[in-house]
Amino acid sequence: MNQSANLLNELRIDRNTPPPSGSGRGLWIALGVVLGVAVLGFAGWKWAHRDRALQVQVATVTAIGNGGESASVLDATGYVTARREATVSAKISGKLKELFIEEGQHIPEGYVMATLDPVDADAQQRLAQAQMAAARSQADSIAAQLKSAQADARRTQELAAHQLVARSQLDASIAQRDSLAAQLAAAQHNVQVAADNVRIADIGIDNTIVRAPFAGVVIAKAAQVGEIVSPFSAGGGFTRTGIGTIVDMDSLEVEVDVNESYIGRVQPKMPVEAVLNAYPDWKIPAEVIAIIPTADRSKATVKVRIKLNSKDPRIVPDMGVRVSFLENVRPKTNAHPGVLAPAAAIVQRDSGDVAFVVAGGKARRRALKLGRTLGDDREVSAGLSGGEQVVLNPPANLVDGARVSVAPAASSDSNDSQ
Repeated sequence: MNQSANLLNELRIDRNTPPPSGSGRGLWIALGVVLGVAVLGFAGWKWAHRDRALQVQVATVTAIGNGGESASVLDATGYVTARREATVSAKISGKLKELFIEEGQHIPEGYVMATLDPVDADAQQRLAQAQMAAARSQADSIAAQLKSAQADARRTQELAAHQLVARSQLDASIAQRDSLAAQLAAAQHNVQVAADNVRIADIGIDNTIVRAPFAGVVIAKAAQVGEIVSPFSAGGGFTRTGIGTIVDMDSLEVEVDVNESYIGRVQPKMPVEAVLNAYPDWKIPAEVIAIIPTADRSKATVKVRIKLNSKDPRIVPDMGVRVSFLENVRPKTNAHPGVLAPAAAIVQRDSGDVAFVVAGGKARRRALKLGRTLGDDREVSAGLSGGEQVVLNPPANLVDGARVSVAPAASSDSNDSQ
């Protein structure tokens, strides 16, 4: 019995005994794991959002001066134009038979650009040639008759000298000779008229061939084979008045509109520096050709023609160009060159003009010193350098040092398709 009682006592649970210390450590370990997961989650969220940058549009700042170059007394904008540009048409109306030009093709002077259907001109030429042949035949017949009449008149004169024929017979032979001589003169005149008609018919044939009036480049093809072309407008939209347009690339120049308040600064033969909008780093030497002696009252400007001293296939008509009228060369200084920046990139912050330059993926705020307004641009004399990229239309939440990413520019093809 005692052994059984002892065994039962050993199996009894003592509720006054404290729990083992291992369970407390487990609770703290669980709390640590939860806290670690939370910290790791927050760190992961920060890591996932660390590179999220503000997307912006940018533009490149253009330098407009240099301390070692000629100083600009005036800046203006204009376009490249051609002094020799022609839309070529046929001299007569007709159906286009052949076309030998394409856009961008270089053609020499006299090059056959197209031909018209010569059916009518050929028929007119054959008629003129037949008329000339008939006139010549008639003239030859009268000439033979005149030769016989002249011989008869000589014999009659000899007989009349010996009083073997009557005086009236002599007079009749002389009259016949003179009449045939007059008829021959008229026939020869008719032959000349017929020959002139043949030459006119030949010109009509030549008019069916359209040739280039000067050497140049084809910039437009205005008609297709089978269409009716005419030197004047007829038949509404069914008649073409031109076959193609050619431009003499050696005649390219620049035309700019200068505000009449500053036209006094411009002089003929004045040196000019031209920069194409398409090639902002290419400075083209030029000079003033002439100042057109008339003003545009609606724009208060005067047109100035500028000669480009450099010929290059990159220069094409209607390109936008910025020109700087230069004065004498000044000594080189350490002054910071002026630049042109888009007006859309300049904003007011803290009562000052600032712009944001994109460098190293971050926006850097620059305080600016502004000058003149040139179209959609502003002259910046301090704060920016040529070639830097500035943020267009900076948002209000953009601050110095903020991470930014440059938005891709919309392609021209997508714009055209829209």
